[in-house]
Formats: sequence, structure tokens, C-alpha cells
Amino acid sequence: MLIRMSILLLRLAAAAAVLLVLLALPRWAFSARYGRLISSPEASPARPVALVFGAGLRRDGTPTTVLADRVRTAASLYHQGKARMLLLSGSDLSRFGDETEAMKTLAIQLGVPPEAILVDPGGHRTYATCQRARQVFAVRQALLVTQDYHLPRALAICRAAGIDALGASADLHPYSRRALAYWRLREYPASIVAVWESFLRPWLSPAAATAEAAQDCPDLSSHDS
Repeated sequence: MLIRMSILLLRLAAAAAVLLVLLALPRWAFSARYGRLISSPEASPARPVALVFGAGLRRDGTPTTVLADRVRTAASLYHQGKARMLLLSGSDLSRFGDETEAMKTLAIQLGVPPEAILVDPGGHRTYATCQRARQVFAVRQALLVTQDYHLPRALAICRAAGIDALGASADLHPYSRRALAYWRLREYPASIVAVWESFLRPWLSPAAATAEAAQDCPDLSSHDS
């Protein structure tokens, strides 16, 4: 009985180990493949557009520290002449307000002229941000502005969408260990979803992938940005 129990436990442990490896593999692959495309804002090459990803608002409607750091990094890229336009992508469904309006307000406060700013309130998640940047705003080359924990996945998704993307790190603060651990842990399941949406589904069912991308990219011709 004891031997059988030991064998069962070993099998369960082996299965758990295999499952953990499979869960972690996409994240590791993205980091290995795209990590070399990430640099500091000062070392970033010039691109026509700095694409800034949303990251939530505070209760008072102002950007969170993470989001503010992304906007500050993008503004720095603009002032350095490394981005002619800022595309601020976020959600207009946030419980505390429209992310993109808060991002735009901060960017203007940081000296970026309104005519150099585009906003996309339909960037509810990374996949939508990248798809819409390419299909709605016709972005072909961009600097992706977000934190290091998010950049490998963002680069994978945007490059799969047809954007020649490089990463500009927006890590301007020593974020809390608990928050950073949560963000990094969340990247593992998010990376699995990214593999499906950006790589497997277009290969297995191109028509279905194209249809969903079209749903994520409605006509913004009447949108005043």
C-alpha cells in the first residue's frame, strides 16, 4: 500500500512539473525571443510612433503610478525626438474614468502638444491595442512603452500583428514587491492566451482570427482624438 501511494505521489509530482513547464514555456519563449528588443528610453532608436499601453486609474481618475510612468517615458521619447507621435491606448470602460483622457491630460502637462497625441479608447487589453494600432491607426513602426514585465508579451503580440516594434522600458520607480510579483505571475497565463490569439488561431483558422480582429477594430472615423 505504501509503495503504491509513493508511486502515485511521484506520478502526480511529475505531472505537476510537466504542467508547470508547459504553463511557463510561452513566457520564457517570449522573453528569450524579444528581450533583446528592449532598451531604455535613452538608448531607444527613433520610431514614428510611441505606443503607450493603459494600466488603470486611481479612484480620483488620475493615472496609477505604473500608467504615469508609461506616459512620462513616452513624453521623454517625444522630447528626445525619438517619437513624432504618441498613441495612447487604453480603456474607456474603467470604473474610474477613461484611461486615454487621463493619459492625454498628463502628456500635455508634460509638454507634449495636443497635435502630437492620438488616443484609442478601445485598447481594453494588449491584443486589442496592437491590432487596433496596426489596422485602425495604420502603425507600421513603433516603440512600445510599458514596463519590463509586460514588454516581451507586448512585443510578441504587436509584431505578430504586423508592427515593426521595439520596446522602451518604462520602469521609472521601484514598484512594490507584492505588486511586481503579481504582475509577473499574471504574465504566465496571459502569455498562453497570446500564443493562441496571435500565433495558433491565425494559423489554424485564418478566417475566424480575421473576423475577431475586425470586431476589435471598429471604424474610428468619427472619433475626435
